[in-house]
Amino acid sequence: MSIRIGILGYGNLGRGIECAIKQNPDMELAAVFTRRDPKSVHILTEGVPVYHVDEAVSKKDEIDVLVLCGGSATDLPEQTPKFAESFNVIDSFDTHARIPEHFANVDAAAKKSNHIAMISVGWDPGMFSLNRVYGSAVLPEGESYTFWGKGVSQGHSDAIRRIEGVLDARQYTIPVESALEAVRAGEQPELSTREKHTRECFVVAKEGADLARIEQEIKTMPNYFADYDTTVHFISKEELMRDHAGIPHGGFVFRSGATGWNKENKHVVEYSLKLDSNPEFTSSVIVAFARAAYRMHQEGMTGCKTVFDVAPAYLSPMSPEELRAHML
Repeated sequence: MSIRIGILGYGNLGRGIECAIKQNPDMELAAVFTRRDPKSVHILTEGVPVYHVDEAVSKKDEIDVLVLCGGSATDLPEQTPKFAESFNVIDSFDTHARIPEHFANVDAAAKKSNHIAMISVGWDPGMFSLNRVYGSAVLPEGESYTFWGKGVSQGHSDAIRRIEGVLDARQYTIPVESALEAVRAGEQPELSTREKHTRECFVVAKEGADLARIEQEIKTMPNYFADYDTTVHFISKEELMRDHAGIPHGGFVFRSGATGWNKENKHVVEYSLKLDSNPEFTSSVIVAFARAAYRMHQEGMTGCKTVFDVAPAYLSPMSPEELRAHML
């Protein structure tokens, strides 16, 4: 039987989820839910219904896992606990500082309804999180470093678009090259948040908007920009579409450590991603963990989970025998 996936929110991430489902033969797209007029939303998969989000709960028996594709700034803190009351859910909540709070809210809702909820799934948080844990476990004497970019951050771009007077925006996260090279060389530097990355924003403002206010709101936004050197450029819609239409991203996780009785041998572990499409790669990670969520719930697990709680075998469509024969 195919795992029946529902998509709530049909933007870049929702379209990416739809494409990822197509590449996983043990899954099928059951429904798409939108806050827009369903008649105005045209999906790629033939024969799959599009409903208004208000109809979602009435379709709960037709869906094994509901993928929530809203933004972390305002959507997911409300949507994930709400829909965990009716579905097994998975989200990509990426405001790192608020993950413990989000986990607690979602966990209470999912346990109350005997569902499973997987939060903060993607590449960071997500795949990068796993590599930070692996690195620190294997090399306990050492330091971990994470660099993002150069690339477009969907969450940060969305946060800018929520500011009054902003029509559209793209935000690039850029590693500081000197810091990156020092870590790669095994120097284990002490780096502040500001010393590791810069942020560059390209903003399309509404006609007559207060540009100085918008720039100030961006640069002082907690959890997003306040701790970084941030540059804001105001450009036209045409320039944004011409020069910033793509959504590339990537980054690096390092663990720099030492082994030996006197720590005489040095090691650097590096995990890197180079992504043509941030949302499509994020979607591919989410779909693999949706499989895990379904399997874990089938075994009777409930409550909120993160990538740390998932055994690798749950992610793969291969059987345990196939994994041992081909992947071990």
